[in-house]
Amino acid sequence: MDSTYNHKNHEANIYKLWEESGAFNPDTQKNVNSSKRPFTILLPPPNANASLHAGHAMFVIEDILIRWHRMMGDPTVWIPGTDHAGFETQYVYEKHLSKAGKSRFQFDRQTLYNDIYQFVQDNSGTIFNQLKQLGFSCDWSRATFMLDEKVIKVVYDTFQHMIDDGLIYRDNYIVNYSPKNGTTFSELEVMHVERIDPLYYINIADKGSHTHDLVVATVRPETIFYDEAIAINPNDGRYNDWKDTTEVIFNGPLGSQQMRIIWDDSIDMEFGTGVMKVTPAHDANDFALGRKHNLRVRPLIDFFGKIDLSAFSPNSPTQTERVQKYHGKKVAQVRKLVAADMSADGTIVKVDETYTHNVTVDYKTGGDIEPMVMPNWFVKMKPLAQKGIAAAKNKDVTFVPSRFETQYYQWLENIRDWPISRQIVWGIRIPVWYSINENPHLEVTFLDENHERVIGRVADLLDQYELNTIRAGLQTLRAPVDAVYRVSNECPGDDYLPETDTFDTWFSSGQWPLTTLGFPDSADFKRFFPTQVLDTMWDILFFWVARMIMLSLYRTNTVPFETVYLHSMVTDEKGAKMSKSKGNVINPIDLTEKYGADALRIALIAGSAPGNPIALSENKVKGYRNFANKLWNIARFIVLLSQNEEIRDKSYELRKKLKENSLPLTSYLLPLLPEDQQILNELNTLIETSTSNLEHFRFSDYAQNLYDFIWNRVASDYLESTKGREDKEVVLAVLIHVFSTCLKLLHPVMPFVTEAIWQEWSAAGILETEQLLITISWPNVKLHHQ
Repeated sequence: MDSTYNHKNHEANIYKLWEESGAFNPDTQKNVNSSKRPFTILLPPPNANASLHAGHAMFVIEDILIRWHRMMGDPTVWIPGTDHAGFETQYVYEKHLSKAGKSRFQFDRQTLYNDIYQFVQDNSGTIFNQLKQLGFSCDWSRATFMLDEKVIKVVYDTFQHMIDDGLIYRDNYIVNYSPKNGTTFSELEVMHVERIDPLYYINIADKGSHTHDLVVATVRPETIFYDEAIAINPNDGRYNDWKDTTEVIFNGPLGSQQMRIIWDDSIDMEFGTGVMKVTPAHDANDFALGRKHNLRVRPLIDFFGKIDLSAFSPNSPTQTERVQKYHGKKVAQVRKLVAADMSADGTIVKVDETYTHNVTVDYKTGGDIEPMVMPNWFVKMKPLAQKGIAAAKNKDVTFVPSRFETQYYQWLENIRDWPISRQIVWGIRIPVWYSINENPHLEVTFLDENHERVIGRVADLLDQYELNTIRAGLQTLRAPVDAVYRVSNECPGDDYLPETDTFDTWFSSGQWPLTTLGFPDSADFKRFFPTQVLDTMWDILFFWVARMIMLSLYRTNTVPFETVYLHSMVTDEKGAKMSKSKGNVINPIDLTEKYGADALRIALIAGSAPGNPIALSENKVKGYRNFANKLWNIARFIVLLSQNEEIRDKSYELRKKLKENSLPLTSYLLPLLPEDQQILNELNTLIETSTSNLEHFRFSDYAQNLYDFIWNRVASDYLESTKGREDKEVVLAVLIHVFSTCLKLLHPVMPFVTEAIWQEWSAAGILETEQLLITISWPNVKLHHQ
């Protein structure tokens, strides 16, 4: 053996050895007991064009479980895959286009999709190679991409089933819309950030004979043109004398407008004056009030985040001037213009310039979210959530740590219907088609034969353009909420145009257990579903985990996995979340190349606890690199000792008895001394605790116990105690047995160095097997005492 362990001389060769042996594939796995129940894990799919980060490295949890079960003789498979990552990938590609001076608006939908697909393919593969660098023993022959045909087939089939079961509907609904990104976001995909803005107090109606004026407080004066009502809490005694009044006339910036007075218990009496203006088209709470009180919904802001007053008919020079001033400008700009005009008109009676409030922004770019009413596809979630709650309460699925079960219930018990449509190209298109004859009011945006962008109603455009031209250049289609549609994987006729919305990424990834395994009829699905463990970080418990549970229950009446393990978030050494802006991002591949994959793997496990942060530093990884060297030095010492043929031959019989568990050993010619018996007894305990720790997901205890036993008990204590002994054959036999068992126990977390030592020992004739360590049987407790 080399005098020191250099991971660069071993890791790539060993990984190739594992792959060529067929160890990763349950169909070719050696030492497998085909009568045993399979053990299956699905890798949470990273983005196809992503590079590995510290969070991905925590999938070492999964590799530990996979390697352990493989050594236990279970038919074992770890299925990898990659996500198309919908909006995030399109966002990256649009930045790529921008650098070339282009934008998505220069391409028809199909061309843009094809270009993004090629971009992803050109930038894919990196993540899989990096996962291999970490030693992850996935069955790469079963890898799945979220846009594979088998995936789309299952997603379409689920959508059709939901249509048939009445779980899918279209509705004009208030959604979180990002004008910057041109798509909607679910409640889980937005953030609320604190901001200071002016709070304007607007006098809607003078008190006249009443006790108080009706003054509203708002940060959004620009929407007042299309306000439908003012709302007051019926318990607010200040306005009791207004209860007989049903409407008021407000002298607004564009003239007089009629506004109803509605009374509702939801109104916060402590905010502002207790009187609230109601804009059903551009506020989620106002939308709910509007439905409850039968108010009109009139959109004022278009999909580009601009004020649209094209439907407003001015009847005075002042109105004409102001309409021209406001129309077509961004919301923030019009807000200032309207506030200035209302101040000049005397309707703004007060301004709080330092009002602090929460603003909704998208999670990716931080751009403002504009509540918009638009036709969207929704899934009715309550029926699905009820099954998800029952599955957890029946312990069909359990959570580690258990405290997250409470959060799971809270989310499902308060679940809202899920908007599953996104106004982007990259993703799985919703398989819906609209007949232009049945739906003359379809609105489309397309590129004509001259590559000019055309927007309008299909019924009007067909006077000038062929339908094939519109179809070929189609960018977006907007269908009224009551549009007649057909669900079909293929175009159902010559007069049809396709829905251009795609499914929310989580709708397809929520079916990951079904799509990867080939639901419903494949051999893999019948053999490996349901899976045993789902390991991921706690932050996507609701985004992903709960939805997988609900969708699998919907399609199969079975939970997709039995245990949800929520691993640690990796932080820097001070416990701070990693971010590029802080400059504290740790690249796991850099650490792997410098110190070896094993050192990084055990550094991530030792000291970790599910659901809690784990601090990572270069010094910690470096320390475990020293442990890999310690293992190598112990192994090398044993090789040197075994090179004495007389000692090796005399030790053979005892080694055989140790391996065969023939007892009591003290009756043989090579008696054990107390220190031998003690280390063997402690080894038994180590086998028991290691197995128990893995069974109960105590990964840190598993790794640290092995570290302590090998470094302290084997290297420091036992080896030191044997230096003056003459019965080297006993020492050699015990060392080979103890250390080879430690290599087996340690292999799941430090696979490279343990396999490298195993191969060196095999070449030196120390082992009586040529089998790879990866498929050697997991140790059993041996009763080395009477």
